[in-house]
Amino acid sequence: MTLQQEIVGNAMQMAVVNLTPGQTVYCEAGKFLFKTTNVTMETRLSGPSGGGQQQGGGGGGMGGLLRQAMGTAMQVGQRMLAGESLAFQYFTAQGGQGTVGFAGVLPGEMRALELDGHRAWFAEKDAFVAAESTVEFGIAFAGGRTGMSGGEGFVLEKFTGYGTVIIAGAGNFIDLNPADFGGRIEVDTGCVVAFEEGIQYGVQRVGGLNRQGIMNAVFGGEGLSLATLEGNGRVILQSLTIESLANALKKAQGGDKQGPTGGLFSTHAG
Repeated sequence: MTLQQEIVGNAMQMAVVNLTPGQTVYCEAGKFLFKTTNVTMETRLSGPSGGGQQQGGGGGGMGGLLRQAMGTAMQVGQRMLAGESLAFQYFTAQGGQGTVGFAGVLPGEMRALELDGHRAWFAEKDAFVAAESTVEFGIAFAGGRTGMSGGEGFVLEKFTGYGTVIIAGAGNFIDLNPADFGGRIEVDTGCVVAFEEGIQYGVQRVGGLNRQGIMNAVFGGEGLSLATLEGNGRVILQSLTIESLANALKKAQGGDKQGPTGGLFSTHAG
């Protein structure tokens, strides 16, 4: 069953979800906004496919309990390594229809993605807001060199299964398909919000080690790398990056550490 939801608002959007009796939606801890009184709320360490969701799902006896505990521990360990929330909150309508509201953590847009059980979606860290219990949340690692160079690309959220998943980003969204632009686009690494399975994600150096390449890296504000997205599929980009927002706030407070040289010599808060 497709999740009945409406995304409302402008500069800071919210998702209002209507649940049928017995229907469950879950969110990352900290993104719940409001609910009606007939909607129950439960916090769990396990994801929707983890042993904590279904009683006895891991088999009977001590062996089943051990497998269940190990599965939950692996999920929590992955999320901890990725810097994600350790727990999920589950909301279920009881005795009639219920309503739950969710919000992201940055000024920007939200988007509802529909999974058909065949094609997964990947998203940047912290993009996940909420999903039906039929959607599985996982962590994907882009891989050594690509990830370490790509900032947002090192750790990705992965959504599989079927149903609705709601994501959020900063600023405004634009939907692109690399196939409409010769099969490949190059993007600021912090502007990638989400992309469909089948899109090849990578990171490339900005220019060569020559005068223009150094000028791009030092004064262009993009640092040394750009994300590359190739293939035929949907890509969602955001107009605001977390780093640019942080730098704007530091500058407004008189603590700008970026200066005139752009992204290469900028420093993160903290």
